[in-house]
Amino acid sequence: MLEGIDLLVIGECVADIVRLPGAADRVHPGGSPANVAYGLARLGHDVTLLTQLGPDAHGRLIRDHLAGAGVAVRTDGSTAPTPSAAVTLDGAGRAAYTFEITWTLGPVSLERQPRHVHTGSIAAVMEPGASAVVAAVESLRTAATVSYDPNVRPELMGDHEAAVREVERCVALSDVVKASDEDLEWLYPGQEPERVAERWLAAGPALVLVTRGGDGALAVLPGGRVPAGAPPVEVADTVGAGDAFMSGTLHALAAHGLLGAQGRERLRAVDRATVTDVLRHAVASAAVTVARAGANPPDVPELAAALGRTGR
Repeated sequence: MLEGIDLLVIGECVADIVRLPGAADRVHPGGSPANVAYGLARLGHDVTLLTQLGPDAHGRLIRDHLAGAGVAVRTDGSTAPTPSAAVTLDGAGRAAYTFEITWTLGPVSLERQPRHVHTGSIAAVMEPGASAVVAAVESLRTAATVSYDPNVRPELMGDHEAAVREVERCVALSDVVKASDEDLEWLYPGQEPERVAERWLAAGPALVLVTRGGDGALAVLPGGRVPAGAPPVEVADTVGAGDAFMSGTLHALAAHGLLGAQGRERLRAVDRATVTDVLRHAVASAAVTVARAGANPPDVPELAAALGRTGR
């Protein structure tokens, strides 16, 4: 049952097998949508994750991890192996991924309408499951706001032109879109991220966010652009940084009453001061995550401490 559901996240879980030279493999629960759900639950939200998990050790690890934060896990009953990704880190902690994944999500009926729906990454482009994800978003968005993060994984995107079409379809269905500058470079080589964000904004969203790693982030809204710097931090690795940024964003938007059917009109008229505050929460959430290993986003006290350290 999905009684009391507040936020619904739809997407994949992935066991991240982190490999460092001279060290034993470490397995971390991962998958971009799963990380967002986990981050939102850590920040006190009522979250359900609609996903696929296999009846294997990786599946049990991920399920226990999500449950530990309070995420309600809902699956379509598939018994396929839990997806995995070998994560190789370079000297700066930047992650490269090699995937073993299938995504066959079937239709699942929901007993209760969520206030907000988030999706993205592999789940929104890999068939046959992507069609079920898009259909669910289309059916839910009349009474819920929608956020989307393409979180591009080039190895899994298939034909480039087709992938761009799928991403743009999801953008048009969304109220809030977040993408990294690396995502945008793969989707639209040589084009300025700011221009792409403006074009996406014209396609339907109220707010488009572009992350730039250590250079901070940029919000594009009808009233113009709002930049945000990244606080200085000693980077352990970047695994889950973008997902923590996304959960921090949704946390702040919810606090400002900008999610859900009743918040949609306010979101479309959001002012620069509010967006500045949303970005402050988002970059602080990401900063906490990159300072420690794996996709380990902050809880409420940790985020408050990070915000306090910014001096703003």
